Amino acid sequence: MTAAGAMRFAAARITIVIAVAVLAAADDRILAAEPIEIFDAHLHYNWEPQPYYRLDEVLALLRKHRVTGILATSRPNTGTHALVDAKADGLQVVPFIRPYRVRADIGSWFSDPVIFDLVQDEFKRGYYRGIGEFHLSGKSAENEWVKKTVDFAVANNLYLHAHADEEAVEILMRHNPRARIIWAHTGFGLPTERVSAMLAKYPALWGELSYRGGITDGAGKLTPEWRGLFERYPDRFLLGSDTWVPERWAAYGDIMAGYRAWLAQLPPKVAAQIAHGNARALFADKR
Repeated sequence: MTAAGAMRFAAARITIVIAVAVLAAADDRILAAEPIEIFDAHLHYNWEPQPYYRLDEVLALLRKHRVTGILATSRPNTGTHALVDAKADGLQVVPFIRPYRVRADIGSWFSDPVIFDLVQDEFKRGYYRGIGEFHLSGKSAENEWVKKTVDFAVANNLYLHAHADEEAVEILMRHNPRARIIWAHTGFGLPTERVSAMLAKYPALWGELSYRGGITDGAGKLTPEWRGLFERYPDRFLLGSDTWVPERWAAYGDIMAGYRAWLAQLPPKVAAQIAHGNARALFADKR
């Protein structure tokens, strides 16, 4: 090869290397622009008497907003059956038994033996991973049917999804120290020091963050208290939409965008854990 040819060959190689580097950088930018995937750990697909969205519309909404997993519940449990039976590609459906037939059960389920029968009958379907979301306040958690429900969950390797105040969570844990609880709303406005104390006291307690106040300030910036809590307990938080009324379904995209806005302010590893990693870890074992 002549000197001139060698120079042309070297120049061509340099051009190829630069082109590959440019393409790789473009790929990185595309990946970086892809919204972080979210596991929605508090989704209701209620049928009373019909759902707000058809099943295909719900699945399309989840795909649109890159929701790749859901903790699925419904009132009654018909909506959950539909989500499980759909076997949608790219969507992990984790079904929980809702101890409600109608909305009125919210205030009486914990003292109604018929509801405990409902839980046991639903469990026979063979695919449930937990019980809830259910509502409890204070000493209503001391009821014998609540204890039976907690013991049933522990005996059958089920999680509990509890919309409960601090006192009720403490009582649930006293019922059975082996209980595993997803704490819906993480105490709403409970001070972060109390949230931190509960997480430290109960290693099998995870905080789900729908409707949780104080995470960001008025400008959308993570507050120092919550940044510290997320960095101290990166493996203990989950995200959720809580689609309990049609308005929450209508605002679904905004809810997910709100999460992504403050997740982007965290270290990427912590953000990924909260967005989807923790839920995946909880429900990784096959049944």
